[in-house]
Amino acid sequence: MKNILIVGTGALSTFFAARLAASGASVSILGTWQNAIEAFNRSGARLLMADGSILTAPVLASSDASICGHADLVLVLVKSWQTARVADQLQRYLPEQALVVTLQNGLGNREYLSQQLGGGRVALGVTTTGATLLGPGLARMGGDGLISLEAHPAINSLYQLLRAAQLNVEIVSDANMLVWGKLVINTAINPLTALLSVPNGALLEKPAARLVMDALARETANVASALGICLPFSNPVSVVEDVARRTAANRSSMFQDVKRGAPTEIDAICGAVVRAGQSRGVSAPVNWTMWQLISALNPG
Repeated sequence: MKNILIVGTGALSTFFAARLAASGASVSILGTWQNAIEAFNRSGARLLMADGSILTAPVLASSDASICGHADLVLVLVKSWQTARVADQLQRYLPEQALVVTLQNGLGNREYLSQQLGGGRVALGVTTTGATLLGPGLARMGGDGLISLEAHPAINSLYQLLRAAQLNVEIVSDANMLVWGKLVINTAINPLTALLSVPNGALLEKPAARLVMDALARETANVASALGICLPFSNPVSVVEDVARRTAANRSSMFQDVKRGAPTEIDAICGAVVRAGQSRGVSAPVNWTMWQLISALNPG
């Protein structure tokens, strides 16, 4: 049996831990949130399902990075500003043959992990699956999403485990297509929901918000085009609106971060789009505005 290590204790970490462990996988969790670690060890990973039932599955959680020594597969699900700390932990304790898959938001996470661990040990993944953190070790499932994994010689084990957990998963060949496709969605939905304090679906109900959401989607897609990146869709606006519709009740990770006074990933999302555009002489004023406004809400 493959040993899966999930790095992070937030909503998506809880979601993947519950689904994978419930399907029979051996799941461990590495994190820094002590209340969550205690809840995981006491009550398991718990996921509130759409029908009101709670899926509960046993996991082992710890703040001790030596837990990495037992991992065959690693899912990195921490915020982008925590990537450097996680890379250091993995570099010190992770077995040489283990595969690290980043499912994080934003740009630069895979590159940093590859730099520290070696490119052959790291693969990229993205997901449009949504989850809302309800408390330590407890999350509510959002709308159905897709998990896309970068083709890698060692990725099939994770693919099969996700399939066994009855999750929607695919393997694709173009990593840049993956990350920029997710970035279009994140830039369009996350900052607006955080600023307006609304779930994803509310952006479709508010005409002014919908206009800004669509403008962000087009602008990020334009930057991707300037970089020569082929997106996995031809109409960014329709894709973003479809995601907002399918995850209507979900609170974006950025909204959740702002609500609890935690740092956000805005620099790796809208900020990264602005910087990428500048490198090609393409302006991204709507992303720049979101970057500044959310930065003003960041603590410290």
